[in-house]
Amino acid sequence: MTDDLSDDLAATLRDVRAERGLTVNALAERSGVSRAMIAKIERGAAQPTAALLGRLVAVLGLTLSELFARTEEESRRLARRSDQAVWVDPETGYRRRSVSPSGGPAQLVEVELPPGATVAYPADSYALARHQIYVLGGRLRFREGDVVHELDTGDCLELGAPAPGEYHNPGAQTCRYLVVLSARRGPIG
Repeated sequence: MTDDLSDDLAATLRDVRAERGLTVNALAERSGVSRAMIAKIERGAAQPTAALLGRLVAVLGLTLSELFARTEEESRRLARRSDQAVWVDPETGYRRRSVSPSGGPAQLVEVELPPGATVAYPADSYALARHQIYVLGGRLRFREGDVVHELDTGDCLELGAPAPGEYHNPGAQTCRYLVVLSARRGPIG
């Protein structure tokens, strides 16, 4: 993650928490993330993992894509690759690129998951938007609650009702996949 993106992400998290009227203590209690870690992240002194960010944004009522869109200040219709925000999870090496222009009806996120890496999110992370996962290359094992989906290149999965989710790359090569998020309308399945 670039220094500018780190600083902007820290400021955005702090601003969203304040907008929601939450103290650091309240966010810590609701998310299960320590008060000290939240304070470090908001100061830009610690780089959060994908799983940790997932827990924080779920409590804040955002998706990860919405958090990154808010971090990118300007609204635009064209998102050139060179301008797309890239974030790397310091724990797993998971690489996330915000592909779509901010402010649109759908959000596209390109992910590169290293061999053997696993990233898990709580059910609340899936409550605010519909998710589809399209595998661009490699293999992906996605655990949706108690159900395990084995996905190969070209496979596309639409997630059902919000459940804890876990992305795992069981292969020997990096798995590339696209996550498509759109507004949730009405009940699922």
